[in-house]
Amino acid sequence: MYYRMKLEDKVRVPPHRLGENLELVILDVLQEQLEGSIDKEIGIFIAVTRVLDVGEGELVPGDGAIYYDVVFEALSLRLALQEVIEGLVVETTGFGSFISLGPIDAMLHVSQISDEFITYDEKNNRLICKDSNRSISVGDRVRVRVVTLSLNEREPRDSKIGLTMRQTGLGTDAWLEDELKQEREDKERRGGGR
Repeated sequence: MYYRMKLEDKVRVPPHRLGENLELVILDVLQEQLEGSIDKEIGIFIAVTRVLDVGEGELVPGDGAIYYDVVFEALSLRLALQEVIEGLVVETTGFGSFISLGPIDAMLHVSQISDEFITYDEKNNRLICKDSNRSISVGDRVRVRVVTLSLNEREPRDSKIGLTMRQTGLGTDAWLEDELKQEREDKERRGGGR
């Protein structure tokens, strides 16, 4: 789930930037330090959006910088096991698809796509379900469930997020539209036979 948060931190303003607009410098420093980073409690920092308050500055002996207590607003993504989330297919391979969840990519293994046998069409860069002929291609929007979650605060790129779309209500937009259409037809058939 995405969260807009109000956070506090101490920010170091380097001496060479002391003549600039203080709020803009602090915003730059926070964006550089936090965006793309992971904190297990806060989540994945997407953006630091604005500085709300700057406290008194403190000098530290031996350091020409000034340290400010700052209140700021940030946007983060905090994932939870079994959470349903939407993403975008950014790559397909013979072993699955990579799904962009915004600030981070997750893995949708072929075994988690469907109960059907899946083939990889390398020429068209897509995965195809053998019986239903449904496919997943780069650019498809998907609704998926988080089934494994291992976030690495030190090396965010080494984080591992596993997804599934084997349950009803999950899949590509086209799959979900087909399911809805089939459900309506079934409902009409049941209602019309009475």
